[in-house]
Amino acid sequence: MKPVHIIGAASGVGAPDHGCAKGPWALQHSHAFRHIAHHPRVTWRETLYARPSHGDTPLAQVHDLCERLCADVRGALADGALPIVVGGDHSCAIGTWSGVHAFLGAGQAPGLLWLDAHMDSHTPETTYSGAIHGMPLACLLGVGDKRLVEVGGVGPKLRPEHTVLLGVRSYEPEEAEFLQRLGVRVMAAPELSRRGFETCFAEALEIVRQAAGGFGISIDLDVFEPRRVPGVGSAEPCGLQPEPVLASIARLRTAPNLLAVEITEFNPGRDIECRTAALLSRLIANFLPQD
Repeated sequence: MKPVHIIGAASGVGAPDHGCAKGPWALQHSHAFRHIAHHPRVTWRETLYARPSHGDTPLAQVHDLCERLCADVRGALADGALPIVVGGDHSCAIGTWSGVHAFLGAGQAPGLLWLDAHMDSHTPETTYSGAIHGMPLACLLGVGDKRLVEVGGVGPKLRPEHTVLLGVRSYEPEEAEFLQRLGVRVMAAPELSRRGFETCFAEALEIVRQAAGGFGISIDLDVFEPRRVPGVGSAEPCGLQPEPVLASIARLRTAPNLLAVEITEFNPGRDIECRTAALLSRLIANFLPQD
């Protein structure tokens, strides 16, 4: 199995609540993370911070961080490692998956399984809040502010037919129409309740693994039930229970075509009894090499 390189993306400027900027540091220094920190094949490669300067807008800061994250993810893959990105708000996904796309090269795009309570598919024209963490999936699909769409190179970084959203339960009609128009598969909460999480997860994997170059997983922690996982900035009721997600993801430990993992929106200021830090550590542990 590949060694693991963890990359912190410590930015909250893409979200209304900037508290998730402290997520990577809080995880790295938590009791729950200690057994991972001492794993012989795990390296905390770097933590990237938003670089505010006089006159910088949130968009400029997100763009700068995502360009650096793109280079870091590409570098980890070139070193033969599995990059695991820990956010930070979900706008960092623009950098993560642009980096994977850059590593694969022209003409290839990773499949992507996106677990989230939200669709994150607004554009500057449709957004209700202006928050950039509500736009990353649209940017990766090639629609949005040019600076963000072109992180790591021009053109879309994902293909709609190899992209699946799972666990969605809060969105605006403009996002749903956008994804439907492109043909992105969306498995919303009612479908998961009707068919069962394991069945839907297996179908989602089948779709994203059809991408020739490999696939990745992006997990926004607000996909989970907030009473179980409270340390997030945009909690939504009636989320997923952690246990079936952990069990399904554990089966991917040895998947040879898994390219990268991303876990975002950990807001330690909202955590209770370190429940979210503990789950985040358990999610990461599922991808560690077993020596």
